[in-house]
Amino acid sequence: MAEDKVLKELIPRINELSKKKKEQGLTEAEDAERKELHQKYLKRFKENMRSQIEMVQVYNKKGKEITSDKVKNIQRKKGLRDN
Repeated sequence: MAEDKVLKELIPRINELSKKKKEQGLTEAEDAERKELHQKYLKRFKENMRSQIEMVQVYNKKGKEITSDKVKNIQRKKGLRDN
């Protein structure tokens, strides 16, 4: 999986704020920042997961492709599939 620079930048700050929240509490501004960063993190994580799933082709033991039609259609729209 490719490295996501945005997540790599968000995670240390989220962790820093979470640690501070447990140890001494956060100001209103810090709590708002933590919530905003968490939402950005979740959005980016979901985008990355969706992209990974959309790239997958599933095959059974006999070698026949059994990828869902929904995923096949998404792949066709993105030009990732010819058939």
